[in-house]
Amino acid sequence: MEPRALSKGKKLVHLDLKGAPPRMSYLRELIHLFADLGANGILIEYEDMFPYDGELKVLQSKAHPPYSREEIISIQDIAHSRGLEIIPLVQTFGHLEFVLKHSTFEKLREVSHCLGTLNPHTNQGVTLVMEMLHQVMELHPKSSALHIGADEVYMLGEGKQSKEWLNNPGHNIHTLFLSYITNLTKRIRERYPNLSVIMWDDMLRGMSSETIKETDLVGLVQPMIWDYSPVLDVDNSIKLMEKYRLAGLSKQWIASSFKGSTTVYTCVTSTQRHVDNHLQWLRVASGLSPGIDLQGIALTGWQRYDHLSVLCELMPLSVHSLASCLQTLHHGRCLLFCPFFYCEALLQKLKTSLSKGNACSYPGMKLAEVIVQLVALLESQELRHFESTMYVRGWFSPYHRQKKIVNPLIAQQIQKQAKMFVEAVEFKVQEVRQEMNLLYPDTTVEEWVAQHVSPVLKPLQDILNDVHTVMEDMGLSVNDC
Repeated sequence: MEPRALSKGKKLVHLDLKGAPPRMSYLRELIHLFADLGANGILIEYEDMFPYDGELKVLQSKAHPPYSREEIISIQDIAHSRGLEIIPLVQTFGHLEFVLKHSTFEKLREVSHCLGTLNPHTNQGVTLVMEMLHQVMELHPKSSALHIGADEVYMLGEGKQSKEWLNNPGHNIHTLFLSYITNLTKRIRERYPNLSVIMWDDMLRGMSSETIKETDLVGLVQPMIWDYSPVLDVDNSIKLMEKYRLAGLSKQWIASSFKGSTTVYTCVTSTQRHVDNHLQWLRVASGLSPGIDLQGIALTGWQRYDHLSVLCELMPLSVHSLASCLQTLHHGRCLLFCPFFYCEALLQKLKTSLSKGNACSYPGMKLAEVIVQLVALLESQELRHFESTMYVRGWFSPYHRQKKIVNPLIAQQIQKQAKMFVEAVEFKVQEVRQEMNLLYPDTTVEEWVAQHVSPVLKPLQDILNDVHTVMEDMGLSVNDC
C-alpha cells in the first residue's frame, strides 16, 4: 500500500463524551469542524450522556443532563449533511464503571472491587448489555457499524464463577474472553444482521491465530488495533495485524490518537507527539499485505482514561493537533504542524477553511488561548517554587508556623508576593470560566478549575492564611509594618 493509503479510507474522529460533554451549540460547531478538517466519520462514545430509559435510566449522568433523544437525532442529521458517518461506541465487557458503579448492578461485577469488568457468566449481564445496545442503536438507524469496546477487561478470571469455569480442561483466560465476546456478537448479529461490529484488539494480542480461529468469532467482528505511541513498533504492528488475518479476521481498523493519551492529567496537547504517532501508522499501512482489508482509522480523542479518572485536555486545546493529524493522513506528511497557536500556516488554514471571514478563529479558539495563558502562569517557576523562595524558607518555615513566630517585615514581603500571584491567577481564571461556560456545563468548569488551578493556589492561600494567623497571635497586623 502507498503511504497515502489511509487518505482514501474511513477517517473517524473519536468523540469521547464521558467527560466535558460539549453544550449542543458547541457540539454542532465541532461536527462541522471535523468535516472541514477532512474527517468522514465520528466514533461517538456517549457513556452516561445517552438518554437511557426504563431500568437503564439510572445510567444517566447526575452531574449534568444527558443529551435528549431529539439532540442525538440532531447530531446525526448534522453529521450526515456533512458526509460524516456516525458509529456509536458502547462498552460491553470492560470499562463499564458508569454501569457497575450503581448498586442496582453491582452484583454483575466480575469482582466486587473492580467497577469496570462485567461477570461474563450471568445471563442478566448479557441481557443488560444487549438492552444498552438496543437503546443506542434504536436512535442510530442509519449507522452501518457499532463499536463494542471490549478493551482492558481487568481482573477477568478472578471472580468465583470464572475460577470454577477455568478449572475445566481446555479453559483459560483467552477462551473465557472469546466465549463471552462470541456469545455477545452472535446475539448482535441475530438482532442486527447487517451491522458491522468493531472491537478493540488488546485482549486478543496475547492469543495465537489458531486460538482465535477455533472460535466462531471469525466473520462476527472487525478488530481495531490501537497504539498511541509516537514511537510505536511498526514491524510488530504489521505482524500483529497479519496474525489476525491468519485467524480469519481480514477486515481490520487501526486507531491513533490526537489527544487524551499522553498522561491521564495532560492539559495542553502536544501536536508533535500525535503527528509522530500518525506518521508511524502510515508506515504500518504501507507495509500491510494485500490480504488485510484495512477499513480505516479512528483518531481517538480521550476525555478521560476511564469513567472515574480526571479530565484530559479539552477539545479546543486539541484542534491544532487534530488538524495536523488529519493532514498527515491525507498528504503522508504534516503540512500544518506548529508548537501551538503561534503558527501562521495553521492559523491561515483554519481561517480559510473554517471562519469564512476576515477573523482568524475556530470554535473554541478563545478558550484555548486563555487556557494556554493560564497554564503558563500556573507552571511558571516563580509561582511553582514560591514556597522554596528565600523569604519563605528562611523566615516562615514549618518551624516558624508551628511556633507562630515571624519577622513582621519579612511577613509583609511574603504576603505581598503571594497576593500578587493569587490575584493574577484569579483574574485569568475568571477569563477561562467565562469562555468555558459558553462551551461546557458548569460542572465541567468546576471540575477543570479544581483539577488544574486549586492544587497550585492552595499552598499560596495557606501561606497567606498562616501569615495572617501568626501576625494576629503576635498582636500585630501586616499593615502595621
